[in-house]
Amino acid sequence: MKMVFMRRFPRALAGLIAVLAVLATSACATGAAAAGAKPGQLLIVTAFYPFQFVAQRIAGPHAHVTSLTKPGAEPHDLELTPRQVASIYDADLVIYQRYFQAAVDDAVAENGNAHGKDNLLDTADFVPLEDHGPLGEENDDPDDRAGTTNLDPHVWLDPSHMITITQAVDRRLDQIDPAHRADYNRNAAGLITQLKSLDAEYRTGLATCKRTEFITTHAAFGYLAERYGLQQISVTGLSPDTEPSPARIAQVQQLAKTHGVTTIFYETLISPAIARSIAGDLGLRTDVLDPIEGITSQSRGDNYIAVMKSNLTALQRANECS
Repeated sequence: MKMVFMRRFPRALAGLIAVLAVLATSACATGAAAAGAKPGQLLIVTAFYPFQFVAQRIAGPHAHVTSLTKPGAEPHDLELTPRQVASIYDADLVIYQRYFQAAVDDAVAENGNAHGKDNLLDTADFVPLEDHGPLGEENDDPDDRAGTTNLDPHVWLDPSHMITITQAVDRRLDQIDPAHRADYNRNAAGLITQLKSLDAEYRTGLATCKRTEFITTHAAFGYLAERYGLQQISVTGLSPDTEPSPARIAQVQQLAKTHGVTTIFYETLISPAIARSIAGDLGLRTDVLDPIEGITSQSRGDNYIAVMKSNLTALQRANECS
């Protein structure tokens, strides 16, 4: 019996230490998260920018909303500090998407939230992630979680999915803070109106184009392409920092010639070197198509809707839409 106890003790001790670390850090984290908050405000922690945008628009002055991903940082490779882990535990509401940021998934799985499961909002529960095709040899991911490597996380680039997310956040805030339900409902309705208008602009603006194919360095636009009848050709897969193989670059160049592509798109948070190299070899233009994973001084707009409109303009110009 003594030997059994001794074998189990280290594992139990490790678990206890992990829990104590979160609890010890949580008081500091709460103070840090609340540093910009006013008395009585909810504390909402979001995984990255699109969810922060939705939460801020719906909650308005009733919440202090933060993002775990700093502006300009690449959200795919997010690593959390102990203070950020504790902020997830302490928040009144956490909005995230599983399979996108492993560090957030782990923090939620290991520590949960002090207020219970109802205060954890996983958008993948109501916006199913889709497989937008094989990633190719250059994107073989040894850390694939249960075959999820091909699941495209970029659902927010389809405005209809953003409407669904808005509705879900509104419902959850109604439950958490019913005293301000009328404000949340009104703010959500206003945002949904804007998102419906954005969707209509895309449908009209991309209805008549010379071509439907577009080339981008990062396979972030599968949902957008599917929604508006386009075909995404990506140099790399879902991971934006993957180096493409020479064979893939040659294949993309041939596809560009076949489809009469005029533009190679790159994005604001990663180097444009690959796009410029491919474009230079073929005498094509380069332009920005932003996956809106974060807003920086380089973004073509200061919020989700503004950048989506800039993306629409870029696609219309590249595909010669009338």
